[in-house]
Amino acid sequence: MKRIAIQGLTGSFHDIAAHQYFKDEQLQLICCSSFEQVFENLKQDPTAIGMLAIENTIAGSLLHNYELLRDSGTTIVGEHKLHISHCCCCLPEDDWTTIKEIHSHPVALMQCRRFINQHPNLKAVETDDTAGAAIYIKENQCKGWAAICSSEAARINGMRILEDHIEDNKHNFTRFLVVCNPMKADFMRPLNEVNKASLVFSLPHEEGSLSQVLSILSFYKINLTKIQSLPIIGREWEYLFYVDVTYNDLTRYRQSVDAIAPLTRELKILGEYLGN
Repeated sequence: MKRIAIQGLTGSFHDIAAHQYFKDEQLQLICCSSFEQVFENLKQDPTAIGMLAIENTIAGSLLHNYELLRDSGTTIVGEHKLHISHCCCCLPEDDWTTIKEIHSHPVALMQCRRFINQHPNLKAVETDDTAGAAIYIKENQCKGWAAICSSEAARINGMRILEDHIEDNKHNFTRFLVVCNPMKADFMRPLNEVNKASLVFSLPHEEGSLSQVLSILSFYKINLTKIQSLPIIGREWEYLFYVDVTYNDLTRYRQSVDAIAPLTRELKILGEYLGN
């Protein structure tokens, strides 16, 4: 049985992503209230695995999670892309005539703005978790309240689904990373199967420093799929660059990392894994 630390509760999108990634395996969820708590659990239990969202096609990157990942000492061993679909649910005895408030995580509320605007009589209330909103309504029998969450969370909690697929954009996906203790990494993914890596580095504040790195990656036929910059606190106009690359040849990828190392500062491989 695998112990998986997630942000959120049973029925959350992290829960769904974990069960899809580890399909047909027995999982024990460690439900955490924050991403900081996810990494704290991984620190306390080296056998545990973490599942954390890193970017969404609508909301963009979860910048704080990049910092947590870099400082955590864990390594990325996999990724999973989940289609995000929301529903509006309530207690079985409620319906559209009795609902006064709608509760959910602020990102979910943002992703369902058109639906909410179609119901101006409903007060939108922010919560810490989508599934948590449904659980709170069910456990406290909050009549007149609705939640925006996954249909799985609604089903688990015996909620009535008033409307499903209420997200504004039907092409809404979140990318999740699977992370673990580096000592466990080789058991999670054979190196001969990896084709993607996530790196982080800083650069000297000099003209052309980034273009030199990108040119070297191009020379080795390494495909850059994402680049995200974050300012380094206390070092004006200096940045950390988080880079995702894909490759077909592990040796050439390793050679490219060796080639850019002298041009960078604080170069760190966050993980090598099978991309999807």
